[in-house]
Amino acid sequence: MRAVVQRVQCARVRVGGETVAEMGAGLLAFVGVVRGDGPGDAQRLGRKLAHLRILADEEGRMNRSLAAAGGTLCVVSQFTLLGDARRGHRPSFAAAAPPEEAEPLVEGVVRAAEAEGVAVVTGRFRAHMRVELANDGPVTVLLDTGRLF
Repeated sequence: MRAVVQRVQCARVRVGGETVAEMGAGLLAFVGVVRGDGPGDAQRLGRKLAHLRILADEEGRMNRSLAAAGGTLCVVSQFTLLGDARRGHRPSFAAAAPPEEAEPLVEGVVRAAEAEGVAVVTGRFRAHMRVELANDGPVTVLLDTGRLF
């Protein structure tokens, strides 16, 4: 699984004219599922998101996690994170898991983070979403359960 994680002051996800998720300070994670990922990947990513120490402590250092600080996590499924544009100009999404495999794993990430005591809001799987956020820092981190980076 791959994730782009942004520390945010606030975020909102809209589908059509409806707000499906809204949060204050915390982390926004765009999550892509790779073909062959399994429940273990979802567990690892959910725990990593809950304990990733990129929130500011009392001295302004990136030293606190969502689990410690009590912030919110917003999980937004995004298969385009698996786009491969090394050849040509049109990305290939062949590495992305099909929706019927990806959806339960994205839900697994949510359950794993919640099990760590983190409040979680989500986008809507397979929907065209409009994501609004105020990046805090900015702080952006890339995660990959396959440890490609």
